[in-house]
Amino acid sequence: MTGTQQDQAPPAEGADPKRWKALWVTLVVGFMTLLDVSIVSVALPSLQEGLGASPATVQWVVSGYALTFGIALVPAGRLGDAFGRRRMFLIGLVAFVVCSAAAGAAPSAGWLIAARLAQGVAAGCLAPQNSALIQQLFRGPERGRAFGFFGATVGISTAVGPVVGGVLLALASGPGGWRWIFYVNVPIGVLAFVLALRLIPARESNGHGRIDVPGVLLLGTGALALLFPLVQAESGGLTRYWWCFPVGVVLLVAFVRWEQQVVRHGKDPIFDPRLVTRTRGYAPGVALGTVYFIGFSGIWLTFALFFQTGLGWTPLQSGLAVTPFAVGSASAAVIAGRLVERYGRALTVFGLTGVAVGLAATAVVVATVPAGVTGWAIAPPLLLAGIGGGFVISPNITLTLRDVPVEMAGSAGGALQTFQRFGGAIGTAALPGLFYLVLGSTDQRYPLAAAAALGVAVVGALAALVIGVLDWRHDRRDDGAQRAAADHREHAAAHP
Repeated sequence: MTGTQQDQAPPAEGADPKRWKALWVTLVVGFMTLLDVSIVSVALPSLQEGLGASPATVQWVVSGYALTFGIALVPAGRLGDAFGRRRMFLIGLVAFVVCSAAAGAAPSAGWLIAARLAQGVAAGCLAPQNSALIQQLFRGPERGRAFGFFGATVGISTAVGPVVGGVLLALASGPGGWRWIFYVNVPIGVLAFVLALRLIPARESNGHGRIDVPGVLLLGTGALALLFPLVQAESGGLTRYWWCFPVGVVLLVAFVRWEQQVVRHGKDPIFDPRLVTRTRGYAPGVALGTVYFIGFSGIWLTFALFFQTGLGWTPLQSGLAVTPFAVGSASAAVIAGRLVERYGRALTVFGLTGVAVGLAATAVVVATVPAGVTGWAIAPPLLLAGIGGGFVISPNITLTLRDVPVEMAGSAGGALQTFQRFGGAIGTAALPGLFYLVLGSTDQRYPLAAAAALGVAVVGALAALVIGVLDWRHDRRDDGAQRAAADHREHAAAHP
């Protein structure tokens, strides 16, 4: 479907007058859950001291959340399709608030890790409902705008996590200050629950209510096998648990074959393989998002290591240094949401070019300028990279999901975010790993180590750019064929 055809799409029948207010409630909750992926990182030293835990133990406070978050996404999306997105959203929100309070009150590291694992499941239940509700509530150009705000939320929450964490730790001083990293979710979540009850429509989806339990188990164990070594990379997980990768691949192949069999028998799969084979734009959109998130997610930990360990900055200073990226990404994502229906995949091609150029320039600046002016010198190239990023995430979400049937919106959105989590886990393991490798081989030269890690992010952006260009050319060929067929029909009608 071309941008022109989308613009001419009729408005949704009986469009909910509260849809924009409902969207803002879901975006606030989405921001909160995604922020919790990165915000805890800056609190790990004080958390470790407060609970008397080892570094490997407190690392599970971060990695455990990311692990269960990623595993829950697709099953939760399917549950939303089958039993109602509003219902799943409210259940997930209650669970997230309760687990946040439990994490803040944790008397021991074991209690905290258990609370974070459960909190990750709750976040995984919430995330696919956001994109599915946009599919359900919005049509045509409005949907592009809504996904623009959604993309801005994804980009900003990832980028500003270190800033928010630094601010909270600065305000909540003392040995228990880290607990407010979790407590802050409670009042926000309670208010969001009250508003969600009033604003999110109770209309149910067209799902049949049957859940593919074998599919859930195969997907969950396969995702666990692939993600577990990655989230344990800092403590040697890639070496100790390398065997999980072939096991995960085998389980996911079995999952695909099982789902194909479920479809052939006319039952409801947890993830319909036809989304990949028959839905225009879905497969390249998932591939592009996965590759892009390798670099996008990995650069934040690289910057934190460089600024805090290499330059001796505070967590707040480190977070503020990357603010230009967040500002550029937020501004561009909102604009991109209005332009995606007109320009389509060309927007992501433009954006990825900006990301690659901006991050490459940042790497050069980091490696060459004196440490005293690094924060100011990287601001312009990071702003360029952020603007480019804003033209990547939200248009890609729109283009990936625009032709997905509404009854599959939850599982489709969940799968898209699952692969983004895979990409993020790879990047979070690979970029810091390269950072430490270069650091050890260059006599502790932090600028070169940071520049090398940023180079990997540039390669990831260029790989995503190749996918975007190929999909753009495919869309242009399809549009040309459609115009030629329309001209032929008009000519045949005029000259019978």
